[in-house]
Amino acid sequence: MAQQVNISELSLPQLEVLKSQLDQEVEFLSSSIAQLKVVQTKYVEAKDCLTVLNKSNEGKELLVPLSSSMYVPGKLSDVGQVLIDVGTGYYVEKSVEDARDFFRRKIDFLTKQMEKIQPALQEKHAMKQAVVETMSQKIQQLTAVGASQTAAAKA
Repeated sequence: MAQQVNISELSLPQLEVLKSQLDQEVEFLSSSIAQLKVVQTKYVEAKDCLTVLNKSNEGKELLVPLSSSMYVPGKLSDVGQVLIDVGTGYYVEKSVEDARDFFRRKIDFLTKQMEKIQPALQEKHAMKQAVVETMSQKIQQLTAVGASQTAAAKA
């Protein structure tokens, strides 16, 4: 269990360390959400691509990508089945409806994961803001004390 500490009782160097830790946690959580969004976008695009697989497109010519910049001509012969990359080099053959359901479940799962991370990210942002405000107050106090000591020494 994490021990709670009043940040106003921490010294300036301790606040700097805490701010640095919070910066790292915010960066990690932000990066995690960004990566989940990238994967989610790929699943949404894959699900959207299934709309072209219908009987009216069967037999039509198309370009099949061999790489991101190289294609070969092909013909759409089976509009009822697709191969889905399920990760780590494994592919599963599914009907178009099963594939659509698979992508919907993946999109929903990723959405839920992002929704779980978002509150933690907001909490870390709020904590970081509180630390920055406390640091600012401490610096102002130290500046005021230093100015009054300088004025007293001149008098």
